[in-house]
Amino acid sequence: MSAKTWSAVILAASRGPDDPIARHYGLAHKCLLPVAGKPMLKWVYDALSASAQFQRIVIVVESPDIARQALGAAEFESLQPARSAPASAIAAVDHVGQFPVLITTGDHPLLTAKMIQNVCQQATQLGADLTVGLATEVTIKAAYPHNKRTYFRFRDHAVSGCNLFTVHSPRGLNLLRLWSDLEKNRKAPWRLAFAFGFWPLIRFATGRMLLGEAFDIISGKCDMRARPLLLHFAEAAIDVDKPSDKALAEEILSRRQAESRA
Repeated sequence: MSAKTWSAVILAASRGPDDPIARHYGLAHKCLLPVAGKPMLKWVYDALSASAQFQRIVIVVESPDIARQALGAAEFESLQPARSAPASAIAAVDHVGQFPVLITTGDHPLLTAKMIQNVCQQATQLGADLTVGLATEVTIKAAYPHNKRTYFRFRDHAVSGCNLFTVHSPRGLNLLRLWSDLEKNRKAPWRLAFAFGFWPLIRFATGRMLLGEAFDIISGKCDMRARPLLLHFAEAAIDVDKPSDKALAEEILSRRQAESRA
């Protein structure tokens, strides 16, 4: 995968003054948080830059000055955020204007070029309009048994999101549009429930739904083909949302550095 056929989008917009990480560390912006001596956004940007397949990397952030503080002298392309994360992702993919596109977030300092290349290879093989990167509870707990994650529980897998998505066609944006609409109703759970149907909701709530079945329902609802992409990297599911995440990320990065010197 040496040809630069992909573009990448980093969603790095702030959650506002109440962002717990920025507030805890007294920072103006979350993506500037130093993790193992480097701003989080720079870890993400460097991992994407080290991958051979990206012709463009677009950072969605409030101001180019914020990205410049994180990246230093590196050249970069930035875009103002929209009203929400999914709306920003749609705007960024439209801005790029070609496919495929990998979407990730600016608080993901454990990303590596190897991880990203694996995502792109698997996604290409699946041939879907959109893929969603997931790690299973088994994978995560085997590596980090004490790390607390949020899991969606299906009959065959319990999975945690990895903030890694790939979009391969205009139809892939249909799910992002639905996600954007659902965010408006996040305080109205019955509206969210009926977006996908009552019986699918019951099957999911009772743990009887298969992961693939859930994606089939999503695909039908959005008139596109969405597929789960199961990753074997536990670190793919670890972003930095709280101080304990930062401590774990720094422990992992320190171990990586020691292994690279050995």
